[in-house]
Parts: sequence; structure tokens; C-alpha cells
Amino acid sequence: MHRFHHREFADIDSLINSKRDQRIAVCIPTLNEASTIGDIVTSIRSELMDASPLVNELLVIDSGSTDRTMEIAEQCGARALRAADISPKHGHHTGKGENLWKALHACDAEILCFIDGDLENFSPKFVSGLLGPLLQDASIDYVKAFYERPIGEADRGGGRVTELLVRPLISLFYPALSAVIQPLAGEYAGRRSLLETLPFPAGYGVEIAHLIDLLAAGKLERCAQVDLEIRIHRNRSDSELGDMAFAILRTIMLRLERDGMVQFAGPLPVEHGRWLTDGDQIKQLRSTPVIEERPAIQSSLKAARSME
Repeated sequence: MHRFHHREFADIDSLINSKRDQRIAVCIPTLNEASTIGDIVTSIRSELMDASPLVNELLVIDSGSTDRTMEIAEQCGARALRAADISPKHGHHTGKGENLWKALHACDAEILCFIDGDLENFSPKFVSGLLGPLLQDASIDYVKAFYERPIGEADRGGGRVTELLVRPLISLFYPALSAVIQPLAGEYAGRRSLLETLPFPAGYGVEIAHLIDLLAAGKLERCAQVDLEIRIHRNRSDSELGDMAFAILRTIMLRLERDGMVQFAGPLPVEHGRWLTDGDQIKQLRSTPVIEERPAIQSSLKAARSME
């Protein structure tokens, strides 16, 4: 994979010249991100839309926040939409991947850039760095961020789910993806022409699904990585990470079956079971993370046309 540093794309005027007549949308998937969404939206709006017209549209796609996320996003200059209200004929699932898939229906941009809504150290370089390779190299269709993720003073790796689950699995089954420094990075950009060929798991499996499917399609050489240096965001609890790991593992297992590397005796479970110790009480808890998967948009369109 091609590798860049965000500083290579610090000249915004050069990016605007390379953009020509292409429309660019930044999409931020959210769920209760009132504490961070304002700074992110304000920065993009002021630096990359008002001061320099690199970005044409700024979308916040929300999973049903109960705080002021959508109100703040709109006040700061984004178009805030609930995922459930976008293309209602397709129904609705909850989850990050659902929001990203719905973003493709909510705008007509040729290039989309996805940015997580919980970033505490957001800078416009997150957007310009991801867009740069797409604007300046026609052979690149998909750009993934990588960075250090400090948790405490010692741990600056890829994150707990990445290091303990995803890296071992891709090392075993998809070693070509070991070249991806941050496989679960929530910051990435792509051309619509490519994004519409990819399925979107509705939950947390969306990032690893994209990488595996790009590899399977022989398109990894059309992907790039950009060093964004450091990413600081909200750290999640063990229970949240457990549900995330379950959804990601299930996504990987289904692709291993599809690719002929494993065979299951029956359907994979949909419930994640764990234990909670509270004093003398030991409770078994079960949760059902989002496991639905949206089909590639181009496949859906072909299927619809064949039924006409």
C-alpha cells in the first residue's frame, strides 16, 4: 500500500486545484457526541469550506442521539440527519456502518471522507491528509488513516481490539492486510465509484469488512495510508469493547467462510455473552450487537433493474 504523511498535503490551494469539479463530502457518524461534535464541525466549516472551498458538503449522520449532538452540529454549520430518515424505503438498522452507508444515499459527492465524531484533538489535517492522495493520484481510490493512539503514558499502539483480536486474525488468515497500520481506523476516504461496490456491515465490522473485501477484489494496490500522527478520543469500557470485538469477529468469520478458509456446522450465534461480578452477585449478561449487513449499492441497483 502507498504510504503518505499528512504534511505532504498541507497546501490546501493545491488540493483545490487538483479537485477540479469533483464534489467532496465529509461525513461524521454520531451517537451522543455533544461534547466533541461542535469543535469538529466548526473546524471543518471554517477552515475547509468558508476560508478554502475544499469541502462541498458536511454531513452529520446520527444514530438517534439523546443529547444535543444534532442541535450542536447544525448550529456549527453541518447538515445533521438521522440515519433512520434517509432513504426510508431501505428500512433502518442502528450502528456506525449503517450511518456511513446512508451517507452515500444522502449526498451526491464523488469523494466521501469519513471522520469519527468523538475525536478530542481534531484538526483539518485529518480531512486534507485523507483527501490528498485521492486528489493528486488517480490510481488511488481508498485512503486509510494511521496514527498513534495513546492510552496512558506507555501504550501507544493501535487500540485494544486491534492489537488483541484483529492483528492476530489478519496475520493468520489475511497476511497481506498486515501492511495496514490501523485496520480499524474510523477516519478514511474513498471515491464513490469504489465505495458503492462494497458491502457495509451496519455495526462496528464495517472497517475490517472493507479491507478484506478490497483484498478479495484485488484492489489493495489502489489503497493508501496517511500518517495523521496522534488520535485522541473517548476510551470505551470493557463491555463496549467486548460488543465491538464480537461484531468484528463475526464479520471476519463470515468472510473466512465466504473465502473458503473455514466451514461452520450451522449459523453463527448473534448474542454476545459475558459475566459481571458485583460484590457477592455474579450475573450473566447477554447483548446482541448490530450484525446486519448492507449490500453494495451497485449490487442492489443491478438487482432492482433485473426485477423491472
